[in-house]
Amino acid sequence: MMPSPYPLEEELGMRYYASVTPGIGGRLRSSPEDFVVEELPLPIRDPDGPYLICQLTKKNWELQRAVKEIAKQLGISHRRIAWAGTKDKNAVTTQLISIYDISPEEAGRVHLKDISLEVVGRSQHQIALGGLAGNRFEIVIQDCIPENLSERVQAVTEVASAGIPNYYGLQRFGVVRPVTHIVGESILKGDYEGAVVTYVGRAYPRESEEAQRARTHFAETRDARAALADLPIQMTYERAMANHIVANPGDYAGALRALPPKLLSLLVSASQSYLFNCALSCRIGAGLSLSQPEVGDRLLFLNGREDIVTARNQKAAELQIRRGRCQIAIFIPGSGPIVSHGRMDEIMQELMQKSGVDAGDFERASRFVETKFAGVLRPVALSTDVQADVSDASVRLRFTLPPGHYATTVCREYMKADPYMMI
Repeated sequence: MMPSPYPLEEELGMRYYASVTPGIGGRLRSSPEDFVVEELPLPIRDPDGPYLICQLTKKNWELQRAVKEIAKQLGISHRRIAWAGTKDKNAVTTQLISIYDISPEEAGRVHLKDISLEVVGRSQHQIALGGLAGNRFEIVIQDCIPENLSERVQAVTEVASAGIPNYYGLQRFGVVRPVTHIVGESILKGDYEGAVVTYVGRAYPRESEEAQRARTHFAETRDARAALADLPIQMTYERAMANHIVANPGDYAGALRALPPKLLSLLVSASQSYLFNCALSCRIGAGLSLSQPEVGDRLLFLNGREDIVTARNQKAAELQIRRGRCQIAIFIPGSGPIVSHGRMDEIMQELMQKSGVDAGDFERASRFVETKFAGVLRPVALSTDVQADVSDASVRLRFTLPPGHYATTVCREYMKADPYMMI
């Protein structure tokens, strides 16, 4: 393992690389076509229902915004559109969406630049968040360091096949403004004003000067009317919050609810993602393996079964991990009780105490957001067979990942570059 030298990765809990090979540098997403994502959908259940299933292909569109524009053209609420996973903005992405009570003819009248909708069927059920088999990626890293490029790529490819830290990637926390986990923590603590002020008012240097000035002024004054006048028009979510506060002074909870429900839910779950990253880095920092189980480790099997490593079953657990039947996992807390089984559970409890949140906070957030934040296991390691092709100073990577795993986590192992080179 090798520590990351980048403060932003340290801040987001992404503190280590699995490989010690010097990075290839380079840049992701020189164009959207350099980052292609194809969702691998689950089979459509119970055809001929009220939900129209469409294949959505988009280029350089943020998903929530694309859904709102599609809904606007259809003349319906965006809440009637559902999807399995949020895809990258600066990319070419293909995925299924479900639209309630819309005909194929109506869907065919949607015309938006760099968006296409292809009807693939109907279903009795809307597509559920997380309801996908995985994602297939084809990614080009441009402007790499040319010296020994093929050798370095091959070395990391071998490590990726064995297993790298399964971090939540930068985009989980916000690309230009990595604040989602901070907003989520404020919601958990019931500090709705703090959540709004962070979301609307925390400026970052990679934004335009206009945006930075507007954010800073709001953070200093809480003047929502001035924010409406100053915030760039494309900042629709910030402006929706400010507009609510203008109409309802002091109602910061209501301002948060002006956000789309799925986005509000993602803010809280980002705080869980942050806790996981920090716990995983603590495991690595303590010298514990990603593949050799310790007594007290949790195991997650391919069929969803869970188990705890004991002195009696430790050897059997090692064998099951080598055969790919299960993985070591970290329990990410939610609204349920936490039962400590080993060192990783103790580390997670220490991190929660440091953050000042507990299970009761997740229960309150569940009621506020109207989404259940249950505890969940996440594997500590990500392994994938990467097909890597080197051409001059560019590298093309092809690989497939399970749901909830991040392609940028794979790319950072190759690049070992400033995380802002991946956005």
